[in-house]
Amino acid sequence: GQRAGGGGAMVSLKLQKRLAASVLKCGKKKVWLDPNEVNEISMANSRQNIRKLVKDGFVIRKPQTIHSKARARLAAEAKSKGRHTGYGKRRGTREARLPTKLLWLRRLRVLRRLLKKYRDQKKIDRHMYHELYLKCKGNVYKNKRVLIESIHKEKAERIREKTIADQLEARRTKNKASRVRKLQRREERLAAGLHFQQAPKDKK
Repeated sequence: GQRAGGGGAMVSLKLQKRLAASVLKCGKKKVWLDPNEVNEISMANSRQNIRKLVKDGFVIRKPQTIHSKARARLAAEAKSKGRHTGYGKRRGTREARLPTKLLWLRRLRVLRRLLKKYRDQKKIDRHMYHELYLKCKGNVYKNKRVLIESIHKEKAERIREKTIADQLEARRTKNKASRVRKLQRREERLAAGLHFQQAPKDKK
């Protein structure tokens, strides 16, 4: 309670403090009641009266106590540089601190994203995409760089195979054409020979 301004008996302001906390929407410890206006405040017995006292400045909501983040920021910065993370500071197991599943998920998502991008850009066809997708799932590529290298190698190999196949096909076509030409020439020669043999017979 507070002592009355006239120096008489103590006046309990418990009710007023509770009502003020409700009006100001804060806790009772945040309410400040003017010690010089105890009589005035003790007369207030409703929220309406308390609101008037708040307006007059006899009842005030105390400011929030400062809780500095400076030390926490400093510690976080040091931690980001790798300080205070030795064996003595670790509570969880390695798996608990950074699960291998999380690492796997990150890696797989990176690889799948790359494959999807390459397929959309027409750098790989859907058959190659499917083949590489399954290889990614089977833990063949440890990172993005390895996958890209593998794609380049695979594409180069396919181009080489195609070139060889095309060359073979061209050779086959060429040989076939030359065979056909030879046959035609032979037939022409034979026809010419027969014609030459028939001509003298006709003269007789």
